[in-house]
Amino acid sequence: MASSKKYGFLLKPLVFIIGLGAAALLLMWIEALRPSDFGFYRDIFKKEIVIERSENYPIRKLSDSLTTEENNFARIAWKYFKNNYQPTTGLVNSVDMYPSTTLWDLSSYLLGMISAYELEIIDSVEMNKRLTKCFHSLNTMQLYNNLLPNKVYNTIDLKMADYANNPSQDGVGWSAMDIGRFFTFVSKIKNNYPVYYPQLKKIISRWKINEMIIDGTLHSMVFSSKDKTPRLVQEGRLGYEEYCAKGLLMAGYDAYEAMVYTDFIRFKKTYGIEIGIDTREVKYSPAYNYILSEPYFLDGIEHGWDVNSRELAFRIYKAQKERYNHEKIITSVSEDHLDQPPYFVYNSVYADGSFWNCIAESGEDANEFKIFSTKAAFGWYVLFDDDYSKVLLNAANNLYDENKGWYAGRYEISGKPNKAITSNTNGIILECLNYKVHGAIAGNP
Repeated sequence: MASSKKYGFLLKPLVFIIGLGAAALLLMWIEALRPSDFGFYRDIFKKEIVIERSENYPIRKLSDSLTTEENNFARIAWKYFKNNYQPTTGLVNSVDMYPSTTLWDLSSYLLGMISAYELEIIDSVEMNKRLTKCFHSLNTMQLYNNLLPNKVYNTIDLKMADYANNPSQDGVGWSAMDIGRFFTFVSKIKNNYPVYYPQLKKIISRWKINEMIIDGTLHSMVFSSKDKTPRLVQEGRLGYEEYCAKGLLMAGYDAYEAMVYTDFIRFKKTYGIEIGIDTREVKYSPAYNYILSEPYFLDGIEHGWDVNSRELAFRIYKAQKERYNHEKIITSVSEDHLDQPPYFVYNSVYADGSFWNCIAESGEDANEFKIFSTKAAFGWYVLFDDDYSKVLLNAANNLYDENKGWYAGRYEISGKPNKAITSNTNGIILECLNYKVHGAIAGNP
């Protein structure tokens, strides 16, 4: 072995040359990347991420009125809320004849109910009765740790519950996503029905919203799977996080960081379409990065898209369209209840490192339960006006029980209807049809 002392004079220039070469290669790599490829490296390189916009969007123009068929669709959706209304509390079951609800599903009901009024399916007396009773319950219901609404409530007795609808004296924490969506309803009332706003303001004045907002991001209270201790965790991934922050921002809360689409984004291609995905994969962060239809079409029909959400939504829509063009599978993916175990899935364009992945809430593989989502089909139909949006509506237009409401969808493999009937599906369908005539649901000041 040669003496290191003998050749030591060569080491410093050699290290310098190697370092210079590595720096040059790194610079070439950086320059070759698009801004959206940075993901976690954004803060290191301090390079602004820009979402490139499409030249044309096939946006559907608002209609003067619904067609006879569409009006019948809306009336079928309202059947769900007639059947599942709980007169003791003014709440509505999340799933047909199952006396439980979340704030997300309650928001679907309330926005769907106001849509039913604006579509002249119910009158002002009915709407006033329902709002007054519901507001009374919201003003008196127990909060988790006296801070924020619990994740689940029994719709008959208003008691806090767990996800199996068992009574839970201490509650099971709160969901920042669910609470954020409720503020879309708050905006609707404030902008279009101000006579009810003092009642609603009294309700939300009990809620300690700042407990769930940390440095402009949204946090939920969850329980450790090991020792069941409560802890705060950041909630929301690309699409959901920004959508649920919008209502809070409109109410004056500092959820700005949660509204940034470009902080954890990169693009991956499927069927030639580059869709935005969240770089916070579950292997690095304890939450799944489901990329699917729901938050994007809800943002469109409830708030009206901003330039970034419109582009990201359009790409999600086009990816589903291209899957149909290539595979001849009519594709409309979203989160949905099932009429069989595991009872709830996230059917995604991208999730957990894979395209066209369907995952149960537990994180387990659920690809055998991929479904065509009825509510997503309605959402894309009222937002976009092209051949594929018509394909989606035609595929959805018989997925209902005329006396109970709309089914969640149809299974891809068997072709059989997924006969889960829910507040979320039926409320959103009412919202979609209302949007088609009146525009963004949250209203304008």
